[in-house]
Amino acid sequence: MISANNVTLRLGKKALFEDVNIKFTEGNCYGLIGANGAGKSTFLKILSGELDTTNGEIAITPGQRLSVLEQDHFKYDAYSVMDTVIMGNQRLYDIMKEKDAIYAKEDFSDEDGVRAAELEAEFAEMDGWEAESNAAMLLNGLGIDTDLHYSLMSELDGNQKVKVLLARALFGNPDILLLDEPTNHLDLDAISWLEEFLINFNNTVIVVSHDRYFLNKVCTHTADIDYGKIQLYAGNYDFWYESSQLLIKQMKEANKKKEEKIKELQEFISRFSANASKSKQATSRKRALEKIELDTIKPSSRKYPYIDFRPDREIGNEVLTVEGISKTVDGKKVLDNVSFIVGHDDKIAFVGSNELAKTTLFKILMGEIEPDEGTYKWGVTTSQSYFPKDNTDEFNNDYTITEWLTGYSPVKDVTYVRGFLGRMLFAGEDGIKKVKVLSGGEKVRCLLSKMMISGANCLIFDEPTNHLDMESITALNEGMKKFPGIELFACRDHQIVQTTANRIIEIMPDGNIIDKITTYDEYLESDEMARKRTVYTADREDDND
Repeated sequence: MISANNVTLRLGKKALFEDVNIKFTEGNCYGLIGANGAGKSTFLKILSGELDTTNGEIAITPGQRLSVLEQDHFKYDAYSVMDTVIMGNQRLYDIMKEKDAIYAKEDFSDEDGVRAAELEAEFAEMDGWEAESNAAMLLNGLGIDTDLHYSLMSELDGNQKVKVLLARALFGNPDILLLDEPTNHLDLDAISWLEEFLINFNNTVIVVSHDRYFLNKVCTHTADIDYGKIQLYAGNYDFWYESSQLLIKQMKEANKKKEEKIKELQEFISRFSANASKSKQATSRKRALEKIELDTIKPSSRKYPYIDFRPDREIGNEVLTVEGISKTVDGKKVLDNVSFIVGHDDKIAFVGSNELAKTTLFKILMGEIEPDEGTYKWGVTTSQSYFPKDNTDEFNNDYTITEWLTGYSPVKDVTYVRGFLGRMLFAGEDGIKKVKVLSGGEKVRCLLSKMMISGANCLIFDEPTNHLDMESITALNEGMKKFPGIELFACRDHQIVQTTANRIIEIMPDGNIIDKITTYDEYLESDEMARKRTVYTADREDDND
């Protein structure tokens, strides 16, 4: 168990947390939620001991081991992937290294023999002989191929490093597991594997995530941070949302009844206070009036943008035809003879572990790069707007936000443009901020503003939820669901894929595709999907042999 007892954290004059008391107990998974800036990551740092409190203390059951998902992707570059994972249990790793050092001695003494025996006993007790196989299981589950297990961390790309650091946090059955955005940069297969791991994990988990489906799947409790307090709810994210909304509704209804009673008492007092025969009753009602207190309903610190994509024209029957597109990137064929036709009502989610393949396809369809083979043709009634995964070039200039968006607006009117910015939570003087200094989340909201103002009837999204908070993801989900045009998108948010897509195209590791008219959940459950995954797993096992 881990608990916060009267914890206060002040940053300057501002209290980020004030007298927080909360217990996280064994066998439960707690989703830590709150608006951007509420202090979710900060609270995890307090729990881990990385950050000291101003007042109060963090208590951990004696003897329990705490594990944290590291955020520094370069910290272990000098180590192998396998060593990095096993270092998740530092004591076990230290024993392994000390044993190796003793056995490597040329002048092996009696004292060395005694020490080696002590280490061997502790090593066996910690299941050390299974350490490498357990680490390999975690790595394989997260999609790190076996041939990378003994590579240096410095040789891995960013997404692979994220997966290794996650395996490191999960390794060795920690008693308390702290995970800050564990699904970031994970493909949907890896997220699904992590969900199953945490569902079957018997110890304490505290997780911060913007993935609503993930929180609903794994969490037994929800801890909501708002205005420096943490309120604990039994249940997952959806249960928290329904409970919190119901609580506010009940408080408003109670206040309405109290206001009606107050008005009734005030009218009686005003009418009869000067009447001698009614003076006692008026005095009694004054006392009753003084006892009535309205519940304080503090508005949430959460802010939801308004995302509404409205096409300027309807699409004709011909939308997009893709024929035999192939593309090789850095010597590897990521698209191999890809063909499909987009229909009038299609909302297509592109899934699969090869993110480069999806990004490459979208860039081809937007005319940014040429295919090695094949063709594509957009219908004459279509207009496209594109959300790129890498938006660096978009904001590498000295424009203000208003100037930047005006450049993409068909109406060159500042008031018109500011209306779109206001919907995306850029209020007042935010419009004069330089785009090159914006945060990741602000840049995403700018790009979504650009897509809204374009009036396009075909939208292409490449991982639009990166850097967004829960409120913005929810708003984007609603905007994508009600958009009447065509959508082609890749997204790690399971709920967006499930509630938006009516067709799934999976790009396979070999560059081919599987194309199905279905929802995402139905696709995952389909017999063909199960057979495909079985074959793919068997192939990997054969490779391992």
